[in-house]
Amino acid sequence: MAESAKVGVIGAGQMGSGIAHVFSLAGYNVVLTDIADIALAKARSAIEKNMGRQVAKNIIEPAAMEASLARIVQHTDQKALSDCDLVIEAATENADLKKKIFEGLNGVLSDRAILASNTSSISITGLASSSDRPEQFIGLHFMNPVPVMQLV
Repeated sequence: MAESAKVGVIGAGQMGSGIAHVFSLAGYNVVLTDIADIALAKARSAIEKNMGRQVAKNIIEPAAMEASLARIVQHTDQKALSDCDLVIEAATENADLKKKIFEGLNGVLSDRAILASNTSSISITGLASSSDRPEQFIGLHFMNPVPVMQLV
């Protein structure tokens, strides 16, 4: 994926914020979405705190932290994902909820977008069937905590 690509993350909890963190630090523009503004505020705070730890441990430079934070935008409207190249769902492990999220993305994403679920236990084929792009649907499971575990 080209660094000019835009990554969308659905769900601003621990996994979603961690995924946004690592993609922004890798140089990608990130759109982090959630249904609640408070979840987005908590995610932003967690990302800043975790990047701050990385700066304190000399893992990243302060300038890299600032640039990474600037690459993350937050929205409560999934339409903000419309120009993303990769969209990763990181909502609660609930098949019905995840299917509802994917159904809501039908007609929203660009034709080129790849859709992914971070699930560890729900059938990817079953989730893909609720999408208008099952041929562009993948499982992409990150280990927790995302910024620390170098395993996908």
